[in-house]
Amino acid sequence: MKIPFSPPDITQAEIDAVIDTLKSGWITTGPKTKKLEEKIAEYCNTSRAVTMNSATACMEMTLRLLGISEGDEVITTSYTYSASASVIDHVGAKIVLVDTAENSFHMDYVALEASITPKTKAIIAVDIAGVMCDYDKVFEIVNQKRELFIPENEIQEKFGRVVVIADAAHSFGATYNGQKSGEVADFTCFSFHAVKNFTTAEGGAVTWKTLESQDDKWYKNFLLLILHGQSKDALAKTQLGNWEYDIENLAYKHNMTDIMASIGLVQFQRYPDLLKRRKEIIEMYNEGLKNLPVSYLEHYKNNSSSSGHLYLVRLLDETETFRNRVIEKMAEKGIATNVHYKPLPMFSAYKRIGFDIKDFPNAYNMYKNEITLPLHTMLTNDQVKYIIKTFSEILKLVQKEEKVTL
Repeated sequence: MKIPFSPPDITQAEIDAVIDTLKSGWITTGPKTKKLEEKIAEYCNTSRAVTMNSATACMEMTLRLLGISEGDEVITTSYTYSASASVIDHVGAKIVLVDTAENSFHMDYVALEASITPKTKAIIAVDIAGVMCDYDKVFEIVNQKRELFIPENEIQEKFGRVVVIADAAHSFGATYNGQKSGEVADFTCFSFHAVKNFTTAEGGAVTWKTLESQDDKWYKNFLLLILHGQSKDALAKTQLGNWEYDIENLAYKHNMTDIMASIGLVQFQRYPDLLKRRKEIIEMYNEGLKNLPVSYLEHYKNNSSSSGHLYLVRLLDETETFRNRVIEKMAEKGIATNVHYKPLPMFSAYKRIGFDIKDFPNAYNMYKNEITLPLHTMLTNDQVKYIIKTFSEILKLVQKEEKVTL
């Protein structure tokens, strides 16, 4: 049996939608992209949404909208994918990494509070595996630290505190205290990459909480940022005699296309069932692994519901070498697994700018024995049972091998 880690769930409906778009004569940013933005905003209970070509672009453009640049600091977690931090460097600001809490995949909120300085302009909180952060705690911290905040432009003055940005690449469809991911943080950045729950092949979107009737202004400014600072998009220029436009600033190229949006519009129709299926698989895993020497990330709690993006397992009291051996053995049985995440201070690029994993002991301890099992809507119940059975057998086998070695 061959079980891939995270194939895209694409049906004939998505294929037909792409063909329809290709035949329409409109394949770049156009009416389907705008319709997808409306659907996302409605789904997230926000006034507006802007689609882009990635969550990375969404985070970087949000930092640029906020005017964050050289001399500023932005805090994020050390336990994440590189994009959460690299966008900070892209705008010229200083990356400030914090450790995770002990035995947690989320950032240490005590360390977060201690890291805020007068130079701090934003926090990028990461919703790992589809489980949202403790945003009540994050907002409590930034409000307590208001006296340290030094605004440098009009938008920062309107917030009057450190801005909270959600790296929600994993959490589209998740809820926190009865609110949808997308309406909790000041700005929320989603990924619609091929491996995500909801896909447009590549792509992403940013939403935000309304602040003093800024929706239209921010929407326009985002559009300028993602299309070379051009005052009219291609759709607007198609109106007869409406060719002329201005370049208002020297901006970037991050727009979504109607080809991508057409996939997303079909995914929206299917998404409630996709989320339901993910929950079913997670519950099968939880039941199947309950007697093994492992722990796993809780996806569903009284005050929150995950999007069920990844199934993170820790091999209790085991080493990095043991974990890697389990991954190899699983692959031999045809099961693709992964690790989420290798902490950023372990990578060369972050070492070169001064980070050392020794300063992030909790993140390393989470990483060293973490293994991510396949979780996607193409899995059958029989495949999930095979994964559980094989995983259980391999844990025992590798433990025996280690005892023999000792």
